[in-house]
Amino acid sequence: MKAIGFKKSYPIENKNSFIFFETAKPKPTDFDLLVKVQANSVNPVDFKIRQSAAKDNTLETPKIIGWDAVGVVEAVGEKTSKFKVGDAVFYAGDITRSGSNAEFQLVDERIVGKKPKNISIEAAAAMPLTSLTAYEALFDRIRINPQKDKGKSVLILAGAGGVGSIAIQLAKKLGNLTVIATASREDSIQWCKDLGADFVVNHYNLKEELEKIGHKEVNYILDFVDLEGYWETIAEIIKPQGHIVSITQSSKPLNLNLLKSKSVTFSWELMYTRSMYNTNDIARQHEILNNISELLDKGILKSTLTTTLHGFSVENFKKTHRLQESGKSIGKTVVLF
Repeated sequence: MKAIGFKKSYPIENKNSFIFFETAKPKPTDFDLLVKVQANSVNPVDFKIRQSAAKDNTLETPKIIGWDAVGVVEAVGEKTSKFKVGDAVFYAGDITRSGSNAEFQLVDERIVGKKPKNISIEAAAAMPLTSLTAYEALFDRIRINPQKDKGKSVLILAGAGGVGSIAIQLAKKLGNLTVIATASREDSIQWCKDLGADFVVNHYNLKEELEKIGHKEVNYILDFVDLEGYWETIAEIIKPQGHIVSITQSSKPLNLNLLKSKSVTFSWELMYTRSMYNTNDIARQHEILNNISELLDKGILKSTLTTTLHGFSVENFKKTHRLQESGKSIGKTVVLF
């Protein structure tokens, strides 16, 4: 099969930052589906792994990345029960396995969902990773109850990003929350408003901006951009007994004592935890993706696709990585094979 990968962590402009190569088509076993990939989208995790996985050494076999995909099931393992050959599926995959920048990919069916029927392949490919991350943050970490928590406030840091764009929609339409998103450029501010944010504030003057809209403190905070940089501000603006969820990292220890007097809960969210550790509830991601699929088909959620690149090529993947590394992308970029 054809695949695109890398042997060394080069800057994206280097001619070998991605290489095209041929490799054997994998065979499914156990819970695996063999999927013929039709399209995938690029997330920050893609370029971060490309920049670090082979920084100090050269790999013998090219590493295949890519953790969002839409495709058709071509073969199944002996323990599968959720899908059959010919089914259209979408998924974010498993960070410990080969990715979707290839003609074919193996993926555990327990982290796979049925592709939405009423939207295009490329629109569906934009959704899995960000939807799983946002959904888990709201409903598995904070455990939002749409009835009990109706009207409570959630601050979404980096509202126009891939995860933030889904979190705005889920928090508003499923969680019944008052949604406050951060953005600074005119296009990103409008994007957040179009997705349903009740308020959009500038992240450069967060405390002052929140006071202006009458929300000096908020019940929940979703950090999708820079936990370390915002930590002290977050500790000030979170309400007593509030909940903070972050998907980013800190280069130094965080002072959790800042949350003690308010009895604030702090949670990490990593979408890959269930697949990395084969947790007892790994099939929860199958359930979430099927739910997302239905919400997309009903028009309750809308895809965050903004750019489609046509063709399975090294240059197209370089383009997507350049855009992600710029930090200025809005929504999602998809490569349609």
